Amino acid sequence: MSVKRIAVGELGTNCYIYCDEASGRCAIVDPGDYDEYLHKVIESFGRDHFDYILLTHCHFDHVAGVSRVKELTGAKIAIFVSDAPGLRDMYVNLSAPFTGRGEVYPKPDVELIDREKIMVGETRFTVMHTPGHTVGSCCFITDGMIFSGDTLFCRSAGRTDFPGGSAAQLRHSLQRLAELEGDYQVYPGHEEPTTLALERKFNPYM
Repeated sequence: MSVKRIAVGELGTNCYIYCDEASGRCAIVDPGDYDEYLHKVIESFGRDHFDYILLTHCHFDHVAGVSRVKELTGAKIAIFVSDAPGLRDMYVNLSAPFTGRGEVYPKPDVELIDREKIMVGETRFTVMHTPGHTVGSCCFITDGMIFSGDTLFCRSAGRTDFPGGSAAQLRHSLQRLAELEGDYQVYPGHEEPTTLALERKFNPYM
């Protein structure tokens, strides 16, 4: 398996390309923008090798490139069921207040639920509902890695003052992550990757 991290958009959101090397099948996590470099990276993996566009939540800086990526790859858009409506609401997805140009994004092909399994080649991802940053924030978890979106950062955690945010829910979500057995590489929505062991030890929010 391999993970490619690409910072996209004005907010430097982490977009990830996951490849199951045994099968060559891929998923892209949180394409928050679309530019020439991302296009070239997708082409390098093979545009027809992408099965899913996995969205950790509905905010514009994580989903603004969805239309272009789907057009290029034909991959299925997947988002947690309670964040799916936010793709079509320019205030919930924050595109109106943050950019001044309200945008709506494509409806998802798959609306996810907690503990649902997603196969990317021979890799099984488990969906963990982690509300707090948004009502439908989720993490994608597989052996040894977590794509945490804006739920968990290196020694920090997501904001809870946006529509649908809840500090109490975020604390509960972080506790669920902390209780996972073993260690994981954590790939957050912003800034540098970390590990779950380090976050259990040093993250004041966890």
